[in-house]
Amino acid sequence: MAPPASKTSDPRAATLDRYITSSRLPWQAPLATSQEIRDRGSTFIANLFPATSPSEARVRINHLTNVVHQNKPASHEIAAWRCMVLKHGRTGLGGPDDFELSVGSVDDGEKWAGAKVLKVLQTHAIIDAVVIVSRWYGGTMLGPARFSHIETCAAEVCLEFKRTEQLRECISTLTTLDAVLAGLRAEYSDTSSHEPSTTPGTSSAPKDYSNLDLDKGKRLIKARESAIQSVKLLLVKRRKGIEGNTRDSG
Repeated sequence: MAPPASKTSDPRAATLDRYITSSRLPWQAPLATSQEIRDRGSTFIANLFPATSPSEARVRINHLTNVVHQNKPASHEIAAWRCMVLKHGRTGLGGPDDFELSVGSVDDGEKWAGAKVLKVLQTHAIIDAVVIVSRWYGGTMLGPARFSHIETCAAEVCLEFKRTEQLRECISTLTTLDAVLAGLRAEYSDTSSHEPSTTPGTSSAPKDYSNLDLDKGKRLIKARESAIQSVKLLLVKRRKGIEGNTRDSG
């Protein structure tokens, strides 16, 4: 009788099994991805994911390593995170003092690389995110140049993330200003409904900012603020006119 065939253990498969059974977070697409840097056979690329805790950061790292890169494993998955977390025993109701910054990094065999990625996050004031720089080793040692490539990729996704955050804040501000302006125009219209409107662009239809870029958004914010001030001045004049007419008729 032939002996039973021996079973080989695949460490990556075991890690993947642990990831699937332990992770409950839904897959999150990267918020920013760098361009590839290729040097003497090695390839570097960075991805930035949201992470509100160190445990979430590790889930993102594990998913990229064991699922996204399963068919083409990277030689190193270098990562760093900065997360604002609740202090032990705090509820968050006490304000900013209830929170503290939790940071960490992973070299994954590329000694000192994790700390360099973390330094990039600190320089760009990135919070609640994890940056993962994947390196596929090409067979030729790069020396210090590898750290330069790692930092360049990390900085690229940090800058893109900051631009995205600024644009999101810009759109939020514009949406608020649009609502304020629409309210003021409606108020002005109520005080002068018997006269033709003297305020330009009175449409209150929601604006579509899906294709907005940051520079145009900043210009629109200034324009909205100027329009709000103009309508406020018209309202003041209108109210003074109404008060004067009321006194005269009395």
